[in-house]
Amino acid sequence: MAAEGEQGTRVRIGVVGVGSMGAAHCRTIQDGKAGRLELTAAADHTPERLDALPESVARFGTAEEMIASTTVDAILVATPHFDHVPIGVAALEAGLHVLVEKPIGVHAWHTRPLIDAAEAHPDRVFAAMFNQRTDPRYIELKRMISAGELGALRRLNWIITNWFRTEAYYQSGGWRATWAGEGGGVLLNQCPHNLDLWQWLFGMPDRVRGFCTLGRFHDIEVEDDVTAYLEYEDGTTGVFITTTGEAPGTNRLEVVGEHGKVVLEGSELRFTRNAQPTTEFSRTSPERFGAPATTDISYRFNTNGPQHAGILQNFADAILDGAPLIAPGVEGIRSVELANAMLLSSLEGETVALPLDGERFLARFDPLVRGSCYDPSATPLGTVSDDMAGSFSR
Repeated sequence: MAAEGEQGTRVRIGVVGVGSMGAAHCRTIQDGKAGRLELTAAADHTPERLDALPESVARFGTAEEMIASTTVDAILVATPHFDHVPIGVAALEAGLHVLVEKPIGVHAWHTRPLIDAAEAHPDRVFAAMFNQRTDPRYIELKRMISAGELGALRRLNWIITNWFRTEAYYQSGGWRATWAGEGGGVLLNQCPHNLDLWQWLFGMPDRVRGFCTLGRFHDIEVEDDVTAYLEYEDGTTGVFITTTGEAPGTNRLEVVGEHGKVVLEGSELRFTRNAQPTTEFSRTSPERFGAPATTDISYRFNTNGPQHAGILQNFADAILDGAPLIAPGVEGIRSVELANAMLLSSLEGETVALPLDGERFLARFDPLVRGSCYDPSATPLGTVSDDMAGSFSR
């Protein structure tokens, strides 16, 4: 699938959806920040967006036209959320490699056809744009957990409230913050990165109790304020708090294990290490009010890693060299399921178990979509045809 270039092989890539994020990806590729990727095509229903691209880039009004052309070896899908699955499936079945922006789908069962298409075509690279996995802070934390430096995990707490958004942001696109246009709010738009990191670092929980407030801080129909409690079969518990209505916000991740505590905030990762495991000290110490002696180890990071450019580069390396993916697309279903679980639990007012019951979720989700204020006929997405998009839920 790769073409022979002057400096070796390269991947001809097309971007579907040239809005704010898609345009940023185009610039990254054009500026050579993702080596061996060549921007050869773009698709968008708004001609003015395409006009900003170099003349050398082939332009298409729909994803189907670009997929059917001979201009690309791979596509990057950066459209509104409901389009991710049908476009990705069509591209994989046409023999193209696929990189999908987060989230890979609106709910876990919406993503299933995309996962199935990727598994049916193992010769095609399928990746997700989880750029936070390139951040050295999270890479180091994952290494520490995997190496057993924290011991058995006991408690997890992530306050991620620095996703502040204004009313102007939500009014910038008719599809935004609507059940039928976007499929959800902060959990599906801003927090897929954090939910992906949660499952990447700690694994999937067994039970979730969510408290989601719809339109608490904004004139929107979806959730913009969330607190969730997560339980694991081994007794580990977690709390996840997020909102787009809080300023100044906080981004603080705290992980407690038998061997101590890690706090990740700002550019610092601080490990307060116990000289003796907590449970062992509790059971053997004669002291009534004692605690294990500790040592503080701090790491400071002066970079957030290569981020989007790193995922793009890794995508090219996977296609050309068979390099392992940083963020395999099939793993994208997990962050979507976590978001679904938090929403369903809130709507039903009770704890829900994972894996999530698909029919149970859709029974709650479908009425929200049908009652949404978003009118796709008035504001066409334009990147997929009706027969390609399929139904909202299935």
